[in-house]
Amino acid sequence: MKHKILLTAALIAVASVSTSSAQHNHAGHNHAMPGQTATAQMTRPVAGPHGGSLKQAGAVQLETVVSQGGIQMFVFDRSGQPLSVDRGRGAASLRVEGNAKRYRYDLLPDGKGGLTAPVNLSQIAGRQIEIEIQLVGINAAGGQPLTLNEVATVPASELQLAAAAIARQKICPVSGKPLGSMGDPVAVDVNGQRVFVCCGGCVSAVKSDPAKYAAGRPQITVATSTAADAAAIAAQKVCPVMDEPLGGMGTPIKVTIGDKPIYLCCKGCIKKIQAEPAKYLAMVYGDQKGSAGARSDGAPASNPNITVTAATQADAAMIAQQKVCPVMDEPLGSMGDPIKVMVGDKPIFLCCKGCIKRIKADPAKYLAMVYGAGSTGSVPAGTEQVREGIFKVSAEDAPFIAAQKKCPVMDEPLDAMGGPYKVHAAGKAIYICCPGCAKKIAAEPQKWLAVLAQQGVSAPLIR
Repeated sequence: MKHKILLTAALIAVASVSTSSAQHNHAGHNHAMPGQTATAQMTRPVAGPHGGSLKQAGAVQLETVVSQGGIQMFVFDRSGQPLSVDRGRGAASLRVEGNAKRYRYDLLPDGKGGLTAPVNLSQIAGRQIEIEIQLVGINAAGGQPLTLNEVATVPASELQLAAAAIARQKICPVSGKPLGSMGDPVAVDVNGQRVFVCCGGCVSAVKSDPAKYAAGRPQITVATSTAADAAAIAAQKVCPVMDEPLGGMGTPIKVTIGDKPIYLCCKGCIKKIQAEPAKYLAMVYGDQKGSAGARSDGAPASNPNITVTAATQADAAMIAQQKVCPVMDEPLGSMGDPIKVMVGDKPIFLCCKGCIKRIKADPAKYLAMVYGAGSTGSVPAGTEQVREGIFKVSAEDAPFIAAQKKCPVMDEPLDAMGGPYKVHAAGKAIYICCPGCAKKIAAEPQKWLAVLAQQGVSAPLIR
């Protein structure tokens, strides 16, 4: 899922690492040991009778079936007749795309004509896996072991496919409400494609005008507010994008998402609504706690010294380098002379005065956006240890986590394995995806700091 999925701890607990496979993995070719029959790679995938992939291995054909319930192997002669595997057995060594580790599972007769390794693969649905398979005890192979290399994708269930589609669509195209806010979303068939709506009451609208709702997004219209909108403007009070009083920057702009109006302080805010309509609908109509600029943990932001001035000709080079306002993502100069905000000794240039309060509310966030992870200096060492030398992160770590993005050891998203966690490396903080990565950083801290530096990430100091 927004990140890569790894096998669960329970799944890993029943598997053992296949060291022999790791030591004998030659890219681009396969070869057999003496007395071992390797599979010949077919030029095109061939579907087997059980829906798996069929490949030739000497005098037999092997079909590999991968499902969420595990791995199955079926054996056939050259004419396609099934062969008995009651005396056979084998092993499957599995590696998930993006993960260097291998997991080994035994293949045993299942009494249904196949060799099966029952293992829950549902949590890696949709992910590509590489499988190395070895089989013994197959009579038709003349007593010789059989080997097979296979690449497959674990199929997703209907529920998983629906959940992924709902996550992509996010909001009801009829009402504009977040999907799930009115109970389980309802699927509607539109010209062979599924569109989700928030409730049964929206189904008839989609069916009556399928072309209008086929994209799965609500219709968004933009207009200047009129006197008829005065009561709604008074009730909303502030622009959800800029947190500015409506009317403070001219006549409010009216953006209608489905049947829900949102009022904005200026035209510069329109594209934010168009990009994330569900977010701003929730801010105006509910399901959004706190105000824009409040910290997620409810604590007030700890602000360095902040001063505001107009930019001058001496700032031209820095303005040209920064290019856009970090708050509005608008070109600097597009809304008048840029505003210069000094956060400590670091200048940030803004498109208009309306953006100043966002910088004051969360300076660390915008410093990280403009200067990268190392701009705000330092983070606390941490007091709550997961294991010795491995700390839970705090709100102050958030901008550095956002800048680092991936674990330097595993190259995985920092939240892929229960993280992020924080470790100390030569007086600096490195964020990792799981506790297992800590010992590598402890052994060679400068190596991993250099890896981050090559990625353009400057690790914060530990204070």
